[in-house]
Amino acid sequence: MHIEIQPGIRLFVDIEGLGLVPDGRTLKEKPTLVLIHGGPGFDHTAFRPFFSRFTDLCQVVYFDQRGHGRSDPRPLDEMRLDVFADDVVRLCDALGVTRPIVLGQSFGGFVAQRYLARHPAHPRKVVLSSTSHHFGLARKVERFGALGGPDAARVTRDFWERPGPDTWAAYEQHCRHLYNTRPKNPDAGGWMQFRPDILFEHTRTELPGMDLRPGLANVQCPVLVMAGEMDPVTPPQDAEEIGAAIPPQWLAGFERFPGVGHGPWRDDPEAAERVLRAFLASQSAAG
Repeated sequence: MHIEIQPGIRLFVDIEGLGLVPDGRTLKEKPTLVLIHGGPGFDHTAFRPFFSRFTDLCQVVYFDQRGHGRSDPRPLDEMRLDVFADDVVRLCDALGVTRPIVLGQSFGGFVAQRYLARHPAHPRKVVLSSTSHHFGLARKVERFGALGGPDAARVTRDFWERPGPDTWAAYEQHCRHLYNTRPKNPDAGGWMQFRPDILFEHTRTELPGMDLRPGLANVQCPVLVMAGEMDPVTPPQDAEEIGAAIPPQWLAGFERFPGVGHGPWRDDPEAAERVLRAFLASQSAAG
């Protein structure tokens, strides 16, 4: 379905699971889990089918961010973190969702960090998964080089410093298969609707000077940070620094997954489910 979040601006949204479930003679409201996908330029389909398993705990909201995937096209100058962060609130308002649990994966974690900075009282809880707070190019180059050799290191630097169709094609060839330690679902590539122009726009404009840590001082809800030990594009050192920037009383956990790359559920779904299920089900002062 398409949901209008502002006049003339529609996002593609899919909702899985009931929000109200029978509990004796009453209907009990479950929390809503809002999933912010990675990219930029990708869509929500990378969350499927893994997050279907949490519908016993939450109503799950998948959406394509502004201009992405199946959402309506928008001008490139709107593809900014502040806009995406505010869209999380706009979407929740349009759906009637209060106090969501928000999970941001990779670039979605950039958005979730900016959302925490701009709307600290809005979420019930937040998960920051396989994400970074800064450009961190030197770490990317080092990690890709360690996994893929000198060609991967060179191609990594070329793409992130000069994003465009040619450098992206080389990055796809030499680096993308290094993101994870398990083979991808062979069918999933056909699910995604990719917008490379959005990826290039963000990489040219906001990413080089990005530092999201100062805004994390505003956090007012429990935050779980997740990182794969083998992740080359958002290395675990970045996650450590994110955790250190969150006020200690709100850091609900920092989970490092051995033998795991980008998106813990892709390489160790059992461990990722165990960690996420415990966090989603936990009671907190914020929830």
